[in-house]
Amino acid sequence: MAKNKSAYVCTECGAEHAQWQGQCQVCHAWNTLKEFKLSPAKKSTGTGSKGYAGTTQNKVQSINDVDLSVVPRISSGMSELDRVLGGGIVPGSVVLIGGDPGVGKSSILLQVMCHLSTQQNVLYVTGEESLQQVAQRAKRMQLPDEKLRLFTETDVETITVASENEKPKVMVVDSIQTMQLAEVSGGAGGVSQVRESAAYLTRYAKQNNVAIFLVGHVTKSGEVAGPRVLEHIVDTVVFLEGQSDSRFRTLRAIKNRFGAVNELGVFAMTEKGMKQIKNPSAIFLSRGEDAAPGSVVMVVWEGSRPLLVEIQALVDDSPYGAPKRVTVGLDQNRMAMLLAVMHRHGGIQASDQDVYVNVVGGVKVSETSADLAVLCSILSSMRNQPLSQELIIFGEVGLAGEIRPVPSGQERIIEAAKHGFKRAIVPIGNVPKNGIPGMEIIGVKSLQQALDVL
Repeated sequence: MAKNKSAYVCTECGAEHAQWQGQCQVCHAWNTLKEFKLSPAKKSTGTGSKGYAGTTQNKVQSINDVDLSVVPRISSGMSELDRVLGGGIVPGSVVLIGGDPGVGKSSILLQVMCHLSTQQNVLYVTGEESLQQVAQRAKRMQLPDEKLRLFTETDVETITVASENEKPKVMVVDSIQTMQLAEVSGGAGGVSQVRESAAYLTRYAKQNNVAIFLVGHVTKSGEVAGPRVLEHIVDTVVFLEGQSDSRFRTLRAIKNRFGAVNELGVFAMTEKGMKQIKNPSAIFLSRGEDAAPGSVVMVVWEGSRPLLVEIQALVDDSPYGAPKRVTVGLDQNRMAMLLAVMHRHGGIQASDQDVYVNVVGGVKVSETSADLAVLCSILSSMRNQPLSQELIIFGEVGLAGEIRPVPSGQERIIEAAKHGFKRAIVPIGNVPKNGIPGMEIIGVKSLQQALDVL
């Protein structure tokens, strides 16, 4: 009998090491190596992997012989979820959904499975709850659950056997941290069990053309618990995020082999489950009737659509020697850089004042199109002069004080015009040639020119 060997896997980057050491040699993180038992390799029989139904003998093919016919996607019944997935559920794909406890991962998947059960065979596998708990939630949410098939199990091989009998088109495994394989050492939730269970289910999904949703727990830092290599095994990784004091939830794709990344879907948590928000800009623009200093609206590009968000800034005298720079939803280092550009090329100094910037609604803005709006909101708060509520601003600010154009500028302006905005300050490279009816568009080349317009 072959002796099992051990490897040490970094939980941050997934790199393997032959022996334990304090620091990972790839990502240089400390105390992240976990022991992983390697099972002896099985000899290939040439007839497919043992334990999976419907496998055929693999053979080498010419690239011209590969079937390129488009596989029809499965609609989940939620247009916002289909948008994040790239247009629907791809047969044979594996989707990992992560999120904080209680954010609504199980609820949204239960809604999708109940909708799909009316059209085709589906299987909902739970390793954390009893069948009674899942059934009670479906009844409470008033879902069409008459044809939904449930199964409670934590052994992966038993789950695949049950799936072979049920032959579902879509299967949910809630959660991957509770799954385990008998031949792998360690308890459920460990590095080896999570990694091997996900790989086993992924192989099964590919060989049997079954779409699988894996629910993943997150750590305190907001990452999927377990080895980072888990994100490389699956096809799509999406995160469901939300604040405890808000009923709104955002679903964002950070990896997608079948669509665009950073696609955003917005939902609202209700008594009957997740309700999709088809016009998310209206949520993030719940402004007061009176204009307030430090508030400005900008247009960010999320995935394949524009999104209007409000940026608020507060500038106050610093009582200490080192003024504070605090951002929520923005990169703090970039704001510090923008303040230096405003001082050098705009003649406005904030070195003796605290600066706080917040993106309303819990949205995280990572693109550079927010640069000009951030500086304008800071200046509005510093001078205590409110900006017009019919004004939108966007544009990238360079270190030389120039205003650079951003992608999809015309689509951003059109989206703002749909919501009633009458005036826009944008990079001169984003000004439409034929203009937009009802919208006054001011193109600027430099930061000084933008400040003069304000």
